[in-house]
Parts: sequence; structure tokens; C-alpha cells
Amino acid sequence: QVQLAESGGGSVQDGGSLRLSCAVSGGTYNCMAWFRERPEKAREAVAAIWARPARTKYADSVSGRFTISQDSDKNVLYLQMNSLKPEDTAMYYCAAAGPCGSLDPDFYAYWGQGTQVTVSS
Repeated sequence: QVQLAESGGGSVQDGGSLRLSCAVSGGTYNCMAWFRERPEKAREAVAAIWARPARTKYADSVSGRFTISQDSDKNVLYLQMNSLKPEDTAMYYCAAAGPCGSLDPDFYAYWGQGTQVTVSS
């Protein structure tokens, strides 16, 4: 049974940093992504990672501030978030088993329960 478990969310001030983790069990996936749901908005892509050596893709809203990475040995996906803004406040989800590089949430088969990130001004 495939399970994804996010951790690392919390509350930070505008300009702060957080590192999210997503522990994967029950399978190994080279093509993974992070998504988020902001209050009263649809789920949106944040970043995707695939291939070895890793290739990455970012939403314009986070490019240059967030970094997606993967520790294949530990089967853990990360999202380093720097220069956080209040508009980054959202529930963050990791996803696996989608088309490599896709930022469309409809194509991912497995999801975690999410971790809340709150950025205050």
C-alpha cells in the first residue's frame, strides 16, 4: 500500500523559510510533485521533479524562492521554501505516480494528507 506523509509545515513570518518533507512508503517514484490549496482556491501546482539526474519545474509564483529535491535512498521528497509571503499560506500536498514533469494534479495517483503552512505579515 502506497503512503505519502508530509511534515514540516508551520507558522512563519513574512520572509521566513520552511522545509517540507514527504516520506514515501510502499513504492518508489521518480516523478513526484508538490501542490497547494490556498483558502477558497483550487489546488495548484508548486513544483515537480523527475529523472536522474533530477530535472525540475516550478510554478511562476514560486520560481526562485522554492526548491524541490528528492533523496532517493531515503525515499523522501523535499520542498525548501524561502522568502515566504502571506500569499504562500496554504495546505501543501505531495503527490506521486504522475506523468514526469506534469503540473496537473488530475494526473497524479497518490497523495498525502497535507501539511499546513501559514505566513503572517
